[in-house]
Amino acid sequence: MGLSLGFAVALVVAVGAALAMQAPINAVLAREMGDPTAAAAISFAVGFLVLAALAWYKGTAASSIAALSNVPWWALMGGVLGAIWVWAAIWSVPRLGVVTMFGAMILGQLLAAIILDARGAFGMEARPIDLSRIMAIAMVAGGVVLSRA
Repeated sequence: MGLSLGFAVALVVAVGAALAMQAPINAVLAREMGDPTAAAAISFAVGFLVLAALAWYKGTAASSIAALSNVPWWALMGGVLGAIWVWAAIWSVPRLGVVTMFGAMILGQLLAAIILDARGAFGMEARPIDLSRIMAIAMVAGGVVLSRA
C-alpha cells in the first residue's frame, strides 16, 4: 500500500471512528431537545458554520458560490442525503445501538456501492461484481444479524 493510499485509508478509518461518536452524541442532543429532526438541523447548522468558516479562511467561499451555476442539480443532493443520514442515525441509535446501526448503514452503503461500481456511475471506473465482493457484503450482513443476537 503506497503512502498516499495508506494515508487515505487511515483518514477514512479516523473519520469512521468520529462518526461512531457523532451518532450517540446527536442522539443525546435529540433526547435533550425532544426531537430528532430539530437535533439533526442543529447538527447540520453547526457543521455548516465550521465549513463556511474554513472556506472563508481559505479564501474560496466566493469562487465556490459562483461555481454553483455550473453544477448539475443532482450534484447538490449530497446535502439532502447527508441530512437523511444524520436524522436516521439520531433516530435509530437509541433503538438499535451504535454497532447495529453502523452495521446496517455500512450494509446499505455496500449494496449501493457494488451497483454503482458495476455501472461506473458518476464517471467512476466500472468494476465488476465478483464472488469476493458478494461474499464481503454477505459477511457484513451476517454481522448485522449477529450484532442483534
